[in-house]
Amino acid sequence: MRRVLQTLMLAGLLHTGCLHIALAQGELPQELIQIGLSTDTIAITSGFAGADLTIFGAVTNTDPQVQRLGRYDIIVVLEGPETPMVVREKTRMFGMWLNTRSADFDVVPLSYIASSTRKMRDITDNGSFKKLSLGIENLLLDTGRAKTQIAGEFADALKDINRKSGRYSEDSGLVEFISPNLFRATLRLPTNVPIGKHKARAFLFRNGAFIKESSAGLQIEKAGVEQNVYRFAHEHSFIYGLLAIALAMITGWLGRVIFRKD
Repeated sequence: MRRVLQTLMLAGLLHTGCLHIALAQGELPQELIQIGLSTDTIAITSGFAGADLTIFGAVTNTDPQVQRLGRYDIIVVLEGPETPMVVREKTRMFGMWLNTRSADFDVVPLSYIASSTRKMRDITDNGSFKKLSLGIENLLLDTGRAKTQIAGEFADALKDINRKSGRYSEDSGLVEFISPNLFRATLRLPTNVPIGKHKARAFLFRNGAFIKESSAGLQIEKAGVEQNVYRFAHEHSFIYGLLAIALAMITGWLGRVIFRKD
């Protein structure tokens, strides 16, 4: 964590030097943002109960007047691995639940955790959020050939399901400036956070206008026995399936023997 702060401070000093050169040449440099993570790998074990991820960042080339007025805002997002997904609607027909309509999504982030310096609706207008695909409501889920109306209904349903499961969440006030140029964000990862490569992104706004974005990678992986089982299941799926069937049969036979009534 200390190394991350030192790196960001060094980057800030370098950019400050560039700022002085630019001002001497009569130029007005644009603000820059950089981020670093408290860790680049999180291990999931059998006792995993969620985790806090701290993201540190630095904003350089800031305008002192805008800074004094507190008109710099930052939104931090952690996006999970992306995957295709099919969402189906079940309808009760003739006493049975049957799949009726469905929508195919080409790209869906398995998790989406966002936080900001203040409430997102107070930072900028909805049009800017849509352009950046920023925020759960504005998250663009590609539906390929699906009809627009159907795609919208299923996209809303999918987002609602992920909200209830805790994989999609938004919080305000968890991003704070700890100095005029350094900021810190804390994101809470749920217990069911997906395995794979995640992407942390930080968006910088000045007076409601989007300025710059920075990103960093995070790997979430299983550890210990869970990791070995997970890797074996994916690398040798057929053998894993046979072993699972054999184990189920043995368990059923033992249960019948142990609890058999004479």
